[in-house]
Order: sequence, then structure tokens, then C-alpha cells
Amino acid sequence: MSDFDWVAGAMISGVPWVGSSGVEFDQTDATRAVCSLPDRPDLHNHVGGPHAAMIFGLAETASGAVGLAAFGAAAERATPLVVSSSVRYRALARGPLTAEAVLARPAADVLAELDAGTRPEFTVDVTVRDAAGTDCATVTVVWTLKPVRAKVSDQD
Repeated sequence: MSDFDWVAGAMISGVPWVGSSGVEFDQTDATRAVCSLPDRPDLHNHVGGPHAAMIFGLAETASGAVGLAAFGAAAERATPLVVSSSVRYRALARGPLTAEAVLARPAADVLAELDAGTRPEFTVDVTVRDAAGTDCATVTVVWTLKPVRAKVSDQD
């Protein structure tokens, strides 16, 4: 049991696709997340492997898990949003997939920027591997923490 076990439940309840796709959360902490996707024929492409959308979805989900673990304490102040992503499909994927997502810079630096009143960005680098351990895809996801604006009361 880790301090970040709550991340899986938050991802599944907050992002319906995560639950419907079958993504599993194997390890999560504030710098790294490992997620997996079982092999399901209904998620395959025309050559019998996991569809590119599933590969990307797994990677993006893993990046979100590490981001949530790193910045979840700031949820009342900022909303995490994807700014951009790039994917390089390196080999034909076969069978179940595993995505390892790593936060590219210290969370403290990102939070310092948020505290300074800016809209910080942070990068998460993801490697997706198939059952044989082959690197099938590398994905870079750039996230931002969009500050939550204070609500104006009807009383004002």
C-alpha cells in the first residue's frame, strides 16, 4: 500500500475512458507511474495488435497519473490540462502493454511557478512496452496547471 493508491480511483472516476478501456495502475508515486492495458481483441487494429489510439491513450493516462500524484495537493488552486503531446510509434505492439511515465522536472519547481502567479507547464516522458519488453512507442505529454479563478459571490 502506498501513499498514492488514491490516484487509480481518482483517474477511474474522473476520466470515464480509463475505466472502460481497462487501464490498470501498477505503480504510482510523485515522479513516476506505471500503467498497463490488457490485450483485448476489441481494442486491436487491422494487423492484430493494440490500436494506436489505445497505445496513446495508455501513455496519456500514465502521464496523467504521475501528474495527479505530483500535483493533486494543488487541485483546489489549479486544474491540470494537456497542452500538447507527441508520439513516436517505434515497433508493432503485440499483447498486453505497459506504459512507464516519468515527470521530467521537479514538482517543486512547477509549484513555485504556480505560487508566483504563472501558468506553469511540465513534461512527462512515457515509454510504452509490449509483453516482450519491446519499446513500442515513446510519448511526450506537456501539461499545464491552469489556475482556478476565484468565484464571485452573488452577494457581491
